[in-house]
Amino acid sequence: MALQPPPSISPRQMNLLRIVSAMAWSDGHLASEEVDLMLDRFSHLFSNEAEQQRSLQQDLREYLMQNLPLEQLISRLETPEERELVLRLGYEVICSSRRTPDEPVVNTDEEAAYQKLVQLLQLPTEVINRVESEMGEASNRSEGIVDTMVQTLKQFFQ
Repeated sequence: MALQPPPSISPRQMNLLRIVSAMAWSDGHLASEEVDLMLDRFSHLFSNEAEQQRSLQQDLREYLMQNLPLEQLISRLETPEERELVLRLGYEVICSSRRTPDEPVVNTDEEAAYQKLVQLLQLPTEVINRVESEMGEASNRSEGIVDTMVQTLKQFFQ
């Protein structure tokens, strides 16, 4: 069996997507609808050509479905800006995964995963407080979580 070549995005971009995926897995569930939506939005983020977008969606599906340990992924972050971006994305993910109105906005598994993420990122307390405050304000907007993540990533990669 031939090995599939890696997707045509940078290792840095791939690592960030895998961290988002790992946080989405924190409650032990990643719905295929969530994956499809992430793949659609992320492929548009990384390419303007329809054919390349389809190819990226196929390539990235396998990578997003892998539930890799956060420790391994966080250790690959190179800058404080990447660590802050990951904190933002992690916060967005855990605040968006309620599947029914009866569930809490953040369940205990997600809260534990977020606290682990905060610990692994080793950011100053004032940065964490600022990001959480900004993200709390942003959660009142009408955008979906994946759209918000794509906008955050788009701004970061520019």
